[in-house]
Amino acid sequence: MSRAVLSAGSNVGDSMAYLRSVVDGFAADLVAVSSVYSTPPWGGVEQDDFLNITLIVDGRHDARQWLGRCAELERSAERTRDIRWGPRTLDVDVISVADAGSVIVSDDPVLTLPHPRAAQRAFVLIPWLEIEPDATLWTPEGERAVADLVDELDAADRDAVRCVGRVAVGRETAGRDSAGRETGGSA
Repeated sequence: MSRAVLSAGSNVGDSMAYLRSVVDGFAADLVAVSSVYSTPPWGGVEQDDFLNITLIVDGRHDARQWLGRCAELERSAERTRDIRWGPRTLDVDVISVADAGSVIVSDDPVLTLPHPRAAQRAFVLIPWLEIEPDATLWTPEGERAVADLVDELDAADRDAVRCVGRVAVGRETAGRDSAGRETGGSA
């Protein structure tokens, strides 16, 4: 069994529907899904704001299988990769994977784990912290509390991440956060 933290974002087309497709696509493995956050684009490309969610999934998949499922959802959303960090219908990233309780660390160029820029991205950390208040992320400096990483972000970056609702999650796919509270619900 492995546990993965995934981040999904969209800023082209029906972004809520694309995020819902991610929740639906991982429904069988879903542990928790964050609220939807509106976030400014990252990476310097002029474009519309993104809608982002973070998910925690748990299942009989290895890290590459989680990545493969993310790629399938992107293909279904007709994702194109024309401009690095550019606009997209759907982007689903594997942020971190733990197998049998051990965090997988990999510098493989196809799947670098944990995600090499996750500790810098408020749009990943803030939704993650919502659904797992005690979350930690492996960094080159060692395991770090996500709450501490959020505190170290520029205040303007933190303040720009705004909760705007929820992806509708059916009772059969509603997860639970680390405190056992039901997550998901109507937008």
